[in-house]
Amino acid sequence: MPKTEHPLHHLATYLPENSFEQVVHFIQHYKVHLTITAQRNSVLGDYRNAVNGKNHRISINGNLNKFSFLITLIHEVAHLIAFEKYGLRIQPHGREWKFVYSSLLKDFINKKIFPQDIEAALNSSVHNPAASSCAEEGLMRVLRKYDENKAGILLLEEIPGGAWFVTREGRVFQKGEKLRKRFRCTEKNTGKVYLISPLYEVKLLT
Repeated sequence: MPKTEHPLHHLATYLPENSFEQVVHFIQHYKVHLTITAQRNSVLGDYRNAVNGKNHRISINGNLNKFSFLITLIHEVAHLIAFEKYGLRIQPHGREWKFVYSSLLKDFINKKIFPQDIEAALNSSVHNPAASSCAEEGLMRVLRKYDENKAGILLLEEIPGGAWFVTREGRVFQKGEKLRKRFRCTEKNTGKVYLISPLYEVKLLT
């Protein structure tokens, strides 16, 4: 996976206004080795703790919009601080991480960095955050509004039942009924059934 190291001044191009100084403070104070990566389908960001004389390492997907980028970076910085404060035996997204992440997020919310709709979505989950913004459907829907236009890309929940669609990996499925929070989808080539998030990005086949 290609990665790019960016000088700190260039980092400002990935961040919302009025957030750069605070982010740089975290990076310099904790001696973070920050990399901007190409799109990864499985994660938005990643943290690896300092070992064997290496710095803390954080990577963030460079294709995220500025608000998603900042929220993901706060998420990973919270891992760093939680591990430094409580040790490596804590659960990655346990109560210690939730406490640190919530505290950091509240600080950025109070600086009025986010638009009102994102701020409202963050406030609704800040007391018990999920392990990923992708797991918070309300927040993900709001953040998606600030993405660059993706021609032909729809959310699974936006296509009609029974329609065929292709995923970004090139797999073809037929959309079925919704079971609790996910849609029952059948893969064309294998006939296997998968439960897929309504917020999964797909292309409709016509």
